[in-house]
Amino acid sequence: MTGADALGVEDTHGILALPGQTLIASSEGLGWRTLFASRQIEQPYTGYFGACADHLIVMHLSGPVRIERDFSGERACAKVQRGGLFILPAGRDFGVSLDGTLETIHIYVRGTMLDAAARELGVDPATLAIMPGLGVHDPVIEQMGTVCCTMLAERQSGFFADAVARILAARIVSAHSSAMHAASASAAGLSSDQIDAVRDLVHRHIEEAITVDSLALAAGLPPGQFARRFKHTTGRSPYQFVMDARLDLARDLLLRGAAIAEVAVQTGFTHQEHLTRMFGRRFGMTPGRFRSAAMH
Repeated sequence: MTGADALGVEDTHGILALPGQTLIASSEGLGWRTLFASRQIEQPYTGYFGACADHLIVMHLSGPVRIERDFSGERACAKVQRGGLFILPAGRDFGVSLDGTLETIHIYVRGTMLDAAARELGVDPATLAIMPGLGVHDPVIEQMGTVCCTMLAERQSGFFADAVARILAARIVSAHSSAMHAASASAAGLSSDQIDAVRDLVHRHIEEAITVDSLALAAGLPPGQFARRFKHTTGRSPYQFVMDARLDLARDLLLRGAAIAEVAVQTGFTHQEHLTRMFGRRFGMTPGRFRSAAMH
């Protein structure tokens, strides 16, 4: 395949060909040369896939769901939330076991795009090593995943796909490669692994009291240092981060018609009045009004 050829489904791992997979949209036939994207509903399956020449990003559009991945013999398992990412470097075999129905978007970024991004960032492409990830969150990649969904729905041309490919390539090199890891580790903020550990603890213990000490322990830092570095990285205090996670879950439960008292318990609020007060500050209405509006 030459660099001028469009990426197509034949360049992927073949997941779309598995029984029970429902394709919603793909870039097949759109002439995208630096990117291939497909949006689909995946049914539970277990499979092992040979390496591809290009880098794969899978973004979960629903969830949570339990996923087990095998990265060339390195096993990882996670309960991945909506928006969570699976990042697979080019040239890596992988296995997967999906436990539930899941909507995803698969994005393949041509390897030459990452080489070009590395050079722009002052990194020798020959030394570049992309770090695989399961269940990680990256707001830039998540935004580009949403953009790709829109581009597929609107059947946009390769001109726009090239722009997204450049952004994704730069982000993968700058945030998900060993070449940049040393620089990020010495910065004032937290590493992506530390943020993921904190996020995972919050999701697993959302019904419970969550202290700064427990979050700091997950990140492997003293509480005071953790709080400063967390604020530097996220722009929020640990308290606000936990509160936002509780309120996001409360909103989702209310959209499904859950009782307010039940929502308070499941999201870790000490009492219903506390939920009502904090929900009003965040969303501008009481939980009761929000649920009523959502159900009509």
